[in-house]
Amino acid sequence: MTQTSARFLIVGPQGSGKGTQGVLVGEAYEIPVVSTGDVFRANISEGTELGRRVQQIVEAGNLVPDELTSEIVRDRLTQPDAASGFLLDGYPRNLGQVAHLDDFLSGRGEALDAVIELDVPRRESIERLKLRAAEQGRTDDTEEVIAKRLDIYENETAPILGVYRERGIVDTIDGVGSLEEITERIFAALEARGLARRAAA
Repeated sequence: MTQTSARFLIVGPQGSGKGTQGVLVGEAYEIPVVSTGDVFRANISEGTELGRRVQQIVEAGNLVPDELTSEIVRDRLTQPDAASGFLLDGYPRNLGQVAHLDDFLSGRGEALDAVIELDVPRRESIERLKLRAAEQGRTDDTEEVIAKRLDIYENETAPILGVYRERGIVDTIDGVGSLEEITERIFAALEARGLARRAAA
């Protein structure tokens, strides 16, 4: 049976290509890609009350707290273009944010339909990020810095995937291969769940 909603979360380490794949999934399912970084920047540039709060925190060199992050994501998910679905990228990133998202969605009688996990070996992620840093002239992206970022991902995100695996909604996708191959693996997994694409490929 084909579902009409398409509420997804895409998860993967830095260098997994989740930003690129997320955009392709969003286009195919005609749903907005909701990235926390983009939503923060949009609120700051629009001068919203939430944006001013984020700006003060970021300018002080602090991380945006879970409560405020969740408030901003909730605000974005109540906008009309997200009524029939969305793809979350970068949220939730820890168990506290999972609880916030659960509360918000259950209050609307909704739930995530699928969690797309892009599985990329650590060494592959490091090599991709080193190559990207070299191409973009980012000398501060040393192997040590990249490894630390991957440690944070592994420590914070593994428990999240555990929660969603228990619910049976995680599709683990081999994230090594050509862009097209990986995209097709994602579509095949989602369509096996009865989540048919809305736009022609």
